[in-house]
Amino acid sequence: MTKQTLFEHILRKQSFLCTGLDTDIRRIPAHLLDDEDPVFAFNRAIIDATADYCVAYKPNLAFYESLGAAGILAFEKTVAYLRTHCPDQFIIADAKRGDIGNTAEMYARSFFEHSDVDAVTVAPYMGEDSVRPFLTDGRWVILLALTSNRGAQDFQLTEDARGERLFEKVLKKSQEWANEEQMMYVVGATQGRMFLEIRKHAPHHFLLVPGVGAQGGSLAEVCRYGMNRQCGLLVNSSRAIIYADSTAAFATAARREAHAIQQEMAKELSRLRQT
Repeated sequence: MTKQTLFEHILRKQSFLCTGLDTDIRRIPAHLLDDEDPVFAFNRAIIDATADYCVAYKPNLAFYESLGAAGILAFEKTVAYLRTHCPDQFIIADAKRGDIGNTAEMYARSFFEHSDVDAVTVAPYMGEDSVRPFLTDGRWVILLALTSNRGAQDFQLTEDARGERLFEKVLKKSQEWANEEQMMYVVGATQGRMFLEIRKHAPHHFLLVPGVGAQGGSLAEVCRYGMNRQCGLLVNSSRAIIYADSTAAFATAARREAHAIQQEMAKELSRLRQT
């Protein structure tokens, strides 16, 4: 999926919502536990209920790997279901991989040749050779830039002798490896006005923004400081949507929550057109 195609989907759906499939088998409704594959059954119901209001889905690999082979199978079935039933959805494997070149190449094969996702989140700490194997034709790298967890300040906000912060160095250096047609950045929704700093260095890139909803990020603030002329945002909400209800009506509740976020996003896109 190209950057332009993604933007066209955003305009058509009036949404830049990414639903995070952080599916914890300990939190899904009890009646699904009798299913042959309860994680996939949950994901399928969530996808069917929310696809009208989303442009992307982001399975978090930790929730699948924690279940061993059965979890990996549920992940693969989820991706295959999206490919078959929702071919216009942008699929992100939230794996946060980052290793030396030959190992990174194996990770890239796993996600792009075997699982057939559109993008993988990658940690940039080991530099260019740990990222480049993911830069294959038609696929995306989503590089961790400025996250919203408390520990982000341990490294990401540290300054060198010239006053340049580490996340700024990541943004500038990584653009020597790929342009905005192949690379996005992860920026936490709780960063607020820091999006202005991100946009100084990456004005045209898409940003994957987790943290709206259960983590307390403000969609209005993200849009005010982070939106560009092509929207430039994929805002992720996970728990607030998929765990909106724990009964047999969980999918209906998830659809309601996704629709509410989409309606807010439509208003933000309307403001963008007016500027």
